[in-house]
Amino acid sequence: MDLPTDLSRRRALGLGALGAFSVSATGSVLLRGDAPPADPRISSALPVLSPRPAHAVKKRPKPKPKPVPARRAPAFKIHDVRPDAPPRSIALTIDDGPSREWTPKVLALLERHDVQATFCVIGQEVRRFPELLREIVAAGHQVANHTMHHPVSLARLPARRIEAEIRDAHRYIQDVGGTTPKLFRAPGGNWSPAVMKTAAKHGMLPIDWDIDPRDWARPGATRITRSLLRGKAGDILLCHDGGGDRSQTLNSLRKVIPRLKDRGLEFIAL
Repeated sequence: MDLPTDLSRRRALGLGALGAFSVSATGSVLLRGDAPPADPRISSALPVLSPRPAHAVKKRPKPKPKPVPARRAPAFKIHDVRPDAPPRSIALTIDDGPSREWTPKVLALLERHDVQATFCVIGQEVRRFPELLREIVAAGHQVANHTMHHPVSLARLPARRIEAEIRDAHRYIQDVGGTTPKLFRAPGGNWSPAVMKTAAKHGMLPIDWDIDPRDWARPGATRITRSLLRGKAGDILLCHDGGGDRSQTLNSLRKVIPRLKDRGLEFIAL
């Protein structure tokens, strides 16, 4: 609190100002010639507090993730993740960001069409662009864990490396975005029992996809569009906002999103 420090400062000024001020017995500061307050409770109403030592201030511990049952296979369909999802729902997932260049453009497009998506983010990119993760969360989108460094050989790594990749990304997402991921996607869909067990240990379900337009390879906006338009109710679509030039992905989504909505499909976050 500021009151005790401010009061002490005013006392010091009063005592050192060549008698221009006098200090009353109650601790209130009075100008020379001023009468004391009619009610002495006015001067005693300000409490004199001692600041708490730094070592006495304890940080609130972060909540530990609650483990979930490990799955034998990742979820490919919306209703494997959300049994209560609307029957005409479709899910757009966006991987490998956040990207300083492409994530803001994707967010603007999603806002224009009132679409909620799931962003599978990489821990090291969150560390580089923390403000972008906060924008994703503020816009109401879902955030999933996509490892710390995106090793496509994740399933072949030793158990301690798998743990570090998932745990470290989890912590960055929590610290920066203030949200705890409930979903995990392995880079390249490279799964193993150890990967799914580790994801479950950190309270996450493993998710995959139905429709992969391979937009990361930049095959052309026309091919990406053709692939995404095969999406139907219950499908999980895969796209990317990180990992390189995503102009083809963005141009495709400008066409795909309104056309899928025209079919009566509802975009939801997982």
